[in-house]
Amino acid sequence: MIDLKKQVQDYIEEHKQELIEAIVKAVQIPSVIGNEQAMQEYMKKKYEEIGLKVVEVQPEYEKIREHPAFSSSGLSFEGRKNVVGIWEGTAKGAPSLALNGHMDVVSPEPVEKWTKDPWGGEMEGNKLYGRGSGDMKAGLMANWFALKALLDLGLRPKGQVQLQSVIEEEAGGAGGTLSLLEAGYVTDGFIATEPHALRLTVAHAGVMYFRVRVLGKTAHAGMAHLGVNAISKMYKVYNALEMLAEKRAKEVYFELFHKGSGQSVHLNLGTLKGGDWASNVPGEAVLECRIGFIPSETRAEMKALVEKTVQKAAEGDEWLEQNPPQVEWYGWTTEAWNQDPEHPYVQAFKQTAEKVLGREVEIAGRAAGNDARFTQYYDKPGLVFGPKCSNMHGPDEYVEIDSVIDTAKVFAAHIIDWCGVEED
Repeated sequence: MIDLKKQVQDYIEEHKQELIEAIVKAVQIPSVIGNEQAMQEYMKKKYEEIGLKVVEVQPEYEKIREHPAFSSSGLSFEGRKNVVGIWEGTAKGAPSLALNGHMDVVSPEPVEKWTKDPWGGEMEGNKLYGRGSGDMKAGLMANWFALKALLDLGLRPKGQVQLQSVIEEEAGGAGGTLSLLEAGYVTDGFIATEPHALRLTVAHAGVMYFRVRVLGKTAHAGMAHLGVNAISKMYKVYNALEMLAEKRAKEVYFELFHKGSGQSVHLNLGTLKGGDWASNVPGEAVLECRIGFIPSETRAEMKALVEKTVQKAAEGDEWLEQNPPQVEWYGWTTEAWNQDPEHPYVQAFKQTAEKVLGREVEIAGRAAGNDARFTQYYDKPGLVFGPKCSNMHGPDEYVEIDSVIDTAKVFAAHIIDWCGVEED
């Protein structure tokens, strides 16, 4: 098998331009959450090119809404499908594998902050720029190219290999990976090719979104003394939550998250909106936040903590005591994920990756969520491994091309080791 792996790695190196071009074309297809159809047509074509059976899976709200991992993106599933390219395998009972990637991306706005075209797929040295270049179209195409390399060389995986191209990971994943798993696309091994800098990720933070609504009393600006400014009142809540964020950052520690992200937990105060006219005293202010937490904490505990903090912020303020701030939980909601790093599947992947890369592969966690968490509900192991990326969700996002090539090489070797192969 060592000679086969060398043969495959040489093939990937010699044909890497084909992989690069596939990523460029993918980046040039805008696929902001909710508008994924064109990108999915591209993935369908790429899967068909290498002889895979292609299945389109339509998410159905009624089938997943009661799942404990469900979170609503607020978007309709109409016209939005997941695409799976399937190599059926040549040997019944051989271990199966899913290489999973999301093709949805966040908005590139504000575009004026970019120095590159967000949809250009521009190359500059080892960097490939564009929205979604790293998060995560490069990983999605590395999955495809790893299997393509094997098939082009006449190496047929014994176990089933699924290439999963999913929607709306950026909005919680319920319509994407969760819907696939609920539809039966469950495998013995699962890898989400997120851009985790060639680290092996086995844990991520719990994540919840919430908004706080504070009411004021509207009045004409010329009679502002008769009104109650909702924005001013909101700052009491804002300051209390900011203090909570600072306190948790200092006191809550989880080694894998700290290693992977530099801080174990975050409470991000993301948007603040208030009022509707400069000549009106604002009658409402809304603050939207994201709170992260570690595996020893629960969603119920986080809800209680936030709601208590908001309640205490209102104490001593006559208006807020009479008009209590309202907390609403919405959107992203997931318990923390913590895959056992000693699981045989994780260790098998680690061993393969280290042989390919010629160095130790670090096991880490992340303070942000990803779709590998869903595997815990199906009693199957999952992990995250992918290329190096900078400026995710920000201007001038880019992926490092050599790390994408390394990712494809690792995955090709992993298919050989995990699924087994037969030669033509």
